[in-house]
Amino acid sequence: MRILKDNVILRILNSYLVDSPQPANLTYLWNFGSLLGLCLVLQILTGCFLAMHYTPNVDMAFNSVEHIMRDVQSGWIIRYTHANVASFFFTFLYIHVAKGLYYNSYKSPRVLLWSIGVIILILMMAIGFLGYVLPFGQMSLWGATVITNLLSAIPVFGQDIVELIWGGFSVSNATLNRFFSLHYILPFVLAALVVAHFMALHIHGSNNPNGVTAHADRYPMYPFFIFKDLVTVFAFFLVLSIFVFFYPNLLGHSDNYIPADPMVTPVSIVPEWYLLPFYAILRSIPNKLLGVLAMFGALLIFLILPLTDISRIRGNQFRPAMKILFWFFIVDFLILFWIGSQHPATPYLEIGQIATAFYFAWFIVIVPLTGLVENTLLDISTKDKS
Repeated sequence: MRILKDNVILRILNSYLVDSPQPANLTYLWNFGSLLGLCLVLQILTGCFLAMHYTPNVDMAFNSVEHIMRDVQSGWIIRYTHANVASFFFTFLYIHVAKGLYYNSYKSPRVLLWSIGVIILILMMAIGFLGYVLPFGQMSLWGATVITNLLSAIPVFGQDIVELIWGGFSVSNATLNRFFSLHYILPFVLAALVVAHFMALHIHGSNNPNGVTAHADRYPMYPFFIFKDLVTVFAFFLVLSIFVFFYPNLLGHSDNYIPADPMVTPVSIVPEWYLLPFYAILRSIPNKLLGVLAMFGALLIFLILPLTDISRIRGNQFRPAMKILFWFFIVDFLILFWIGSQHPATPYLEIGQIATAFYFAWFIVIVPLTGLVENTLLDISTKDKS
């Protein structure tokens, strides 16, 4: 019986990682999936080691991180690797999502694959925020206070929900314990979702730069694409090593290297860099409740793309207008990155409002309208030929 089970496991691994047929024209943009899987493994491993020495207590959390850095053998490497891989994780994720948008990977028959990917994105945001709080520096404390306080905008039950999350009337030991527990457990939930994502991918196979599903001209995963993935894996390790050994704090906020002090408010409260676009959307709307809804809606809106993109043409490389509009969206997203790091004052507030309006309009108005025009022109072209 055990031999039978082992054979089943080996057959599954073989079908996914060895004999899985992949389109021959895949580019290096398709390597970011494997890089994301590698980042997840690194984060879980380094996180488990850090948890052995971390103390989730408001009086000892900051010092326990310093203890890891100074006293634990190679602790500084583990801590800096964990912190910097988080930034690479989100960088690769944004590129992976942008690739999916450009090549229309959300269209049928890959709607389930896309939907699981969006859930993974939202869960990663939550895990990243929880981890940002754990060092309990100034930005950790005030970031946790501001972001959790947003839920108080919910009518009737808002303040009760905030106090339930805090475990009291402010960010305290109970809050830190809960955030630590969730930050430790949720990556394993994320890993389960990644497996589901991988299974959904295996059903219909990868999309390709042409956007057209073709069962011909495919190569097995091993050795062709495994070795192709290794090129970017080694490049990633090289760049990560440069960050860890030479610029470990480049992507961190300087205020988070100051112990948390509830009596001193930082000049500017900002989340980690990878959450800045959604923070900019939150701040661009004057109404607190609408701002919170817009922030969460900015993530959930990716789920409607399979419905709003009605174009019969697959892949933006065959859609000149949509290709230009896609790059407008990327520029808009980068503007939101910039606005999220600035003080909410003129002219940044007005620029953020315009960028936020374009962000939502792109999904709700621009994408379906462009698809409608393309379908109309396609019908006219077909009638002319006939």
